[in-house]
Amino acid sequence: MKSSTLNWPPVVLSVLAIVALALVTSSFVIINPGQAGVLSVLGKSQEGALLEGLHLKPPLVSNVDVYDVTVQKFEVPAQSSTKDLQDLSGRFAINFRLDPTEVVNIRRTQGTLENLVSKIVAPQTQESFKIAAARRTVEEAITQRAELKQDFDDALTTRLAKYGILVLDTSVVDLNFSTDFAKAVEDKQIAEQRARRAVYIAQEAEQEAQAEINRAIGQAEAQRLIAETLKAQGGQLVLQKEAIQAWKDGGAQVPKVLVMGQGGNLPFILDMQQLEGGETTATPIVNSPSTSSVKKK
Repeated sequence: MKSSTLNWPPVVLSVLAIVALALVTSSFVIINPGQAGVLSVLGKSQEGALLEGLHLKPPLVSNVDVYDVTVQKFEVPAQSSTKDLQDLSGRFAINFRLDPTEVVNIRRTQGTLENLVSKIVAPQTQESFKIAAARRTVEEAITQRAELKQDFDDALTTRLAKYGILVLDTSVVDLNFSTDFAKAVEDKQIAEQRARRAVYIAQEAEQEAQAEINRAIGQAEAQRLIAETLKAQGGQLVLQKEAIQAWKDGGAQVPKVLVMGQGGNLPFILDMQQLEGGETTATPIVNSPSTSSVKKK
């Protein structure tokens, strides 16, 4: 009995030490970087978020809910109708984070991050997509995808800011429309390409026609100049020279003797052999003033 009585003080001291340690450890909390805490005392959330660092709190009767305030990413589906009443569906990747100064309100209204995503982020994504899609037709939603995304971003940012959610970035993962409309868009694009091709062919034909006209004008002008040259003095000799050159170029048999006379002029004989050798001899014919003949050897 005596020995048992003597052992009481160390046991009591040990218990007191354990209690004291528990009181000390429950009297402060450490909030790490990228986190924010909400202090609750007897189940009631206290004002003011606990940011990173060491914080004191009432022991035993309080607890701290810690929220991750780093960037979160979720993919959210959405469906809507366009301005021309076509069905349009999409899937969006949303990067956001919680505003550390608003975690107390988030704790009071939404509770956990999972509740926040399912009850706030997903529905507001759906509503924001409806706002953006209703401003344009389904064809414009496809051709003006950047504008559609901008309208969606603006609407979603404004809506989620009221709940302490900061939207950092969004991206359109997928955008779908009905199969019938897809076929109609494809047919329209093909028709437009054919129309542009027809316009190009017409323009090409017009340019070719204009080129033919220009060539005809050039030929007519050349013929006019030739006619004027022939009317001038020496025009007959020009024709004679061109005829001789044509015989040479064409490979035809060139007459060896050429007798020419026209318009009452004195006829003369050209010795073609001498002409080919670089010498030209013209012999007048007196007895036959109107004779024009060609003799070949």
